[in-house]
Order: sequence, then structure tokens, then C-alpha cells
Amino acid sequence: MGTDPWTADDPQTGDFDAELVTIDSAYVDRRDGDPQAKLRILDSVEGDDARRLERIAEARGNTPHEVVAELLRDADRPAA
Repeated sequence: MGTDPWTADDPQTGDFDAELVTIDSAYVDRRDGDPQAKLRILDSVEGDDARRLERIAEARGNTPHEVVAELLRDADRPAA
């Protein structure tokens, strides 16, 4: 049984071809990909959570965004 491309962590080339051919070409703008492109996600941390994040960052000698980036990288690593 295959994986569902709509919920897969890593959709593959061709997964959405059947859906894409149903779209009216008037609504499609094709562009080459940009390998240098970056994704930026803005998040808001407020109140006690913001103060906790600032304390953690200060204790580590990092900025809050460096702490969040490290947490995200750690969450993506397999468990020991």
C-alpha cells in the first residue's frame, strides 16, 4: 500500500500529476525553481514563553532565534 501524497512528509515527483492536469491552464503560471530560494517562517512567542525563551538563549549565549532553530534541528534527528 502506497503513502498518501497529501499527507506524506516527502511528496515525490508525479504525486500530483492527476490533479494538476485538471487545472485550467489559464490559472497556471509555470516558473523554473530557484535552488537559492529560502523559506522564512515567522512565529510569535509571547508572555511567559517569551521570557523562558530569552532566559534559555541568554544561558546558552545565543539569540532566541538560534535557540528555536536548534530545537527544530534536534526534533528532526532520530532518537538515540
